[in-house]
Amino acid sequence: KTKQVAPADKIVAVAQGDKEMVDVIGWRLDEVVKLIRGAKGSVVRLEIIPASNAPNDQTSKIVAITREAVKLEEQAAKKSILHLKQDGKDYKLGVIDIPAFYLDFKAYRAGDPEYKSTTRDVKKLLTELQAEKVDGVVLDLRNNGGGSLQEATELTSLFIDKGPTVLVRNADGKVDVLEDEAKGAFYKGPMALLVNRLSASASEIFAGAMQDYHRALVIGGQTFGKGTVQTIQPLNHGELKLTLAKFYRVSGQSTQHQGVVPDITYPSLIDTKEIGESALPEAMPWDSIKPAIKPAIDPFKPFLAQLQARHEARSSKDAEFVFIEDRLALAKKLMNEKTVSLNEADRRAEHASIEGKQLALENTRRKAKGEEPLKELKKEDEDALPVEDEKTKPEDDAYLAETGRILIDYLGLSAAVAKK
Repeated sequence: KTKQVAPADKIVAVAQGDKEMVDVIGWRLDEVVKLIRGAKGSVVRLEIIPASNAPNDQTSKIVAITREAVKLEEQAAKKSILHLKQDGKDYKLGVIDIPAFYLDFKAYRAGDPEYKSTTRDVKKLLTELQAEKVDGVVLDLRNNGGGSLQEATELTSLFIDKGPTVLVRNADGKVDVLEDEAKGAFYKGPMALLVNRLSASASEIFAGAMQDYHRALVIGGQTFGKGTVQTIQPLNHGELKLTLAKFYRVSGQSTQHQGVVPDITYPSLIDTKEIGESALPEAMPWDSIKPAIKPAIDPFKPFLAQLQARHEARSSKDAEFVFIEDRLALAKKLMNEKTVSLNEADRRAEHASIEGKQLALENTRRKAKGEEPLKELKKEDEDALPVEDEKTKPEDDAYLAETGRILIDYLGLSAAVAKK
């Protein structure tokens, strides 16, 4: 919530208030989580190695976080309006941020008609956006780690006429087909999905279905690749996690290992060699089974080359995209260096040189956006922190805005063809 800790940052130590840091390297995840949790209003300090560090740079920083109760409404789907001007015309796109696939099981089983779920919330938001006469919708699934399989299936049903939504193959080879049996899509308008490396599990099932049914343009980064089903078996000393089944898209492709590959890909500072199912040494491989649907005409395919070209032309002049490309180029260069000095003075000089290059890139980005340059890199995180209750406009999110522009490009190209 404070944005002091970003996805893929590594937590290496935890401290309660002003007490001494406890090294948690090598600890089990549940043990670290237990250490981080605490009473509302108390302070926990985390020592983290930012994911944005250069390769082999283990420089850490310490952030202090005041604990608060997790509010369900903060994890719920939210909408906003993305206003864009393109080719002399004003466009209004609806944006729905879906942070997780949630379902209030207790209320659902009790028959509560007001139970909370991703699908119910998204359906309500879509109704509101349609009343506002938006030109299209962008579903933001970035950093959505998954959740309820039932909700991934139910959400898919809002956007397709009817049919299979996901396939589940168990250990003996039996394939169960989950289907949307209610005929008719709730929303039939233009749509794009924005995903990244931290979109996983249920997010990938939904994104894969939207891509296989050619229902939405999928844009962003290759997803996590979490396509297996696990159960936990308690033991006398610990527990055993067993893989029981594997997920497959309706096209027959597994989401395991490979994830969902976007139609148009954005650069990302998240290292796919470090983050994702494919980064795990014993991860199950990608495979495929018999498709559950017949191939259909892809309305996006004829325009993908043009959409890609227009995207590249815009992003080559966009400060955020240029910054990320330059950071990636610097990271690649540093990764290719095969030697590291063991002399402390030389090592410090190398580190200062890397920080200097990163600072130069950051200030180039700031200058292009009309912001004040930084004197030192350490201030970057502090300056980026939002003020309490500050709301960021969707137009200020470079990836979200560009996704909207790609969707607008598609609307224009497809309309031009329809007129012929």
